[in-house]
Amino acid sequence: MHAEARRYADSGHLVALVGHADHVEVIGTRGERPEATVVVESPADAAKLDAGGKPIAVITQTTLSLDDVAETVDALGERFGDLKRPAADDICYATQNRQDAVKELAKQGATMILVIGSETSSNARRLVEVAERNGATALLIDGESGIDPELLAGHETVGVTAGASTPEELVALVLRGLASFGYDELGEVEVARENVSFRLPREVTSPA
Repeated sequence: MHAEARRYADSGHLVALVGHADHVEVIGTRGERPEATVVVESPADAAKLDAGGKPIAVITQTTLSLDDVAETVDALGERFGDLKRPAADDICYATQNRQDAVKELAKQGATMILVIGSETSSNARRLVEVAERNGATALLIDGESGIDPELLAGHETVGVTAGASTPEELVALVLRGLASFGYDELGEVEVARENVSFRLPREVTSPA
């Protein structure tokens, strides 16, 4: 992301960085070429962006999914027509896949969805929003201690997902905690197999 920001700015583009202005990744990326980078948080921002006659290059916060950025990127396209779009490697497919899985959990009858992650994790909070938008009750918890049996009452099927940086051991502990409350029949929802590979930077050599 940092390299792309530099490359586009140095080639005369205005870099439209789609993301949250207060996110550490966005702050750091914009810092590469602040004079040539504009943070675009929403379609409304895109509609009023003044490119000053420069061609537009779009890059995105990597912890946002395709769904998260689609409207804003499309709005930029409508305003400016031809623009450099985000490359596949710019999007966190783990984030997109988790959101798609949450939609499927709700579709398959999970009326309560527990999202394991930190309050500071934007992608974990987004999973809560996606679950609620798809008709489920959702709760962000940081581990098994966050399981409240009173909140589980009345929910026959409970879904579990996790933020992109949540350790697998926390997921296992939450599943164990749910089993102790009677949710001991486990099923998995698979919406995609992650096989996206990323090239190493030129400065890094892979082991022989």
